[in-house]
Amino acid sequence: MTIVLNEPDVDELTGAVAALRVWQDDRTPLQLHPGDLGWAWALGAENLAAAVRTWSVDGRIIAVGYLDGPDVLRLTTAPDLRQDGDLARRLLADLDDPARGVLPAGKVGLEIPDGALLREVLLEAGWELDEAWTPLSRDLAEPVKDSGLRIEVVGPETAGVRTAVHRSAFGSPAFTEEIWHVLAAGPVYADARCLIGYDDRDEAVAAATVWSAGPGRPGLLEPVGVHADHRGRGHGTAIGIAAAAALRDLGASSAIVSTPTSNAAAVAAYRAAGYEPSAERLDVSRAT
Repeated sequence: MTIVLNEPDVDELTGAVAALRVWQDDRTPLQLHPGDLGWAWALGAENLAAAVRTWSVDGRIIAVGYLDGPDVLRLTTAPDLRQDGDLARRLLADLDDPARGVLPAGKVGLEIPDGALLREVLLEAGWELDEAWTPLSRDLAEPVKDSGLRIEVVGPETAGVRTAVHRSAFGSPAFTEEIWHVLAAGPVYADARCLIGYDDRDEAVAAATVWSAGPGRPGLLEPVGVHADHRGRGHGTAIGIAAAAALRDLGASSAIVSTPTSNAAAVAAYRAAGYEPSAERLDVSRAT
């Protein structure tokens, strides 16, 4: 088969999102999700398009990669081609050659789903195992209990509250109210919700954004944070429960999230919220 590498323009991003929606499956707990691109839309559609690559055969997208920062690529493929040798070898060639515009030269990390032949091909070519991640998932077949927080779905009038919680939680000044409006105007956000959790004193203590991939498919939590002034009170667990409830309302089959295995506190909070961990998954990296 003839595989074509493409750098999509803004108008073509929706095609990549559509492919990612179809590929989401509860049996693959950690792979690039449409919500990952939806969250990145906050950077602006042009910037996102510059960070996305697709691979196609006869017009069908069969792989999508997103450069999440200068040296980390998150990549997934059509499920029916995860063991395809031609695709794996083509991806290796494109990843290893900076001139092809997928990855820069030097040390880079790669996130790929378990069960992909590409992982074996990369390791045989000298790539190495790298950071460990713990995927967690909560089945949504049954109703979700009350979180204990008052939950508000964010709209334009409360965007400032939501972004203030995020800035405190992550120590990052970048997520401003103006950026939230860019995020919310993106097409992926039509199937997303931003949530604010308020405590019994009506203070905003936690926030989350949830992304649906469509009815009957796993929905993603990205990101989830607790205000720095309100940590250690169970609010991380509570907002994780509220996020699951919101995704169930959107028709998701499960709620999924992933965190570095080294972040033991986050893993514990999600487990307390009813999320079950899957087997640890390792990124791969190229040292030079």
